Amino acid sequence: MFYRKKKKRFIFFSTQRKLAIFLTCFLLSVAWVFYYINAQLTPTYLDYAEVQTNKIASMVISKAINSRTANVLDVNDIIEEVPSDSKNMVTTKFNTEIINRVLSDTNSLVQSHLEQAEKGNLSSLPYLDDIEYDKHTMEDQGGVVFFVPMGQATNIPLIGNLGPKIPIRFHVIGNVQSNVVPTITEFGINNAYVEISIHIKVNVQIIVPLASKMSVVEQNIPVAMGLVQGQVPHIYTGGDGSAAPSVEVPIPLPKD
Repeated sequence: MFYRKKKKRFIFFSTQRKLAIFLTCFLLSVAWVFYYINAQLTPTYLDYAEVQTNKIASMVISKAINSRTANVLDVNDIIEEVPSDSKNMVTTKFNTEIINRVLSDTNSLVQSHLEQAEKGNLSSLPYLDDIEYDKHTMEDQGGVVFFVPMGQATNIPLIGNLGPKIPIRFHVIGNVQSNVVPTITEFGINNAYVEISIHIKVNVQIIVPLASKMSVVEQNIPVAMGLVQGQVPHIYTGGDGSAAPSVEVPIPLPKD
């Protein structure tokens, strides 16, 4: 009898040990499968998250610019004539005071809207059908947090909007960087089309499950544009250094 009880107890412990080993191996296998799938899909998540982050941040910037009361200026409003010794020569320059004021106001406006968006202010964020914002997480932890279905992020049409939702978060790193970019295009005879823009650059950190990535959102904001007309010269050439014939305008020459 004693031998039978000992044998039964040995069989019980042996079965229990096998079950524990099986469960451990099963859990490790499941964890490895999830890790492998996540590692394979992480680059896809990051690429999709970067596209959506650039879309949201660009729309926030555009929304901030549209909220200002001032419209795009006429370029002639920010150009000043500089006195010249020559009667037939007109020198102009940009009014840096107006440009710097617009630059400063634009910087503050964009920075403010981005900060409001990170605090969970949904009025500062664009409404998109394929994006669901997590307002409570944004209010508690900061950053812009939104969900996208796994099927949409991985571009699998069969599951579409189904499947688990992947949380994506992005933070603005540092302050908004901006600089003035003038563009001058020759137009007609001694005329130029001038456009003054502000180039906005925002550094963001994109975070997906088990990975993160730095990205840059850039956008050009027009400040002033228009046609600047100069004096028509009495003799006009192509100006390319070739032997093109000169064209004389039939107007009387000024008397010195």
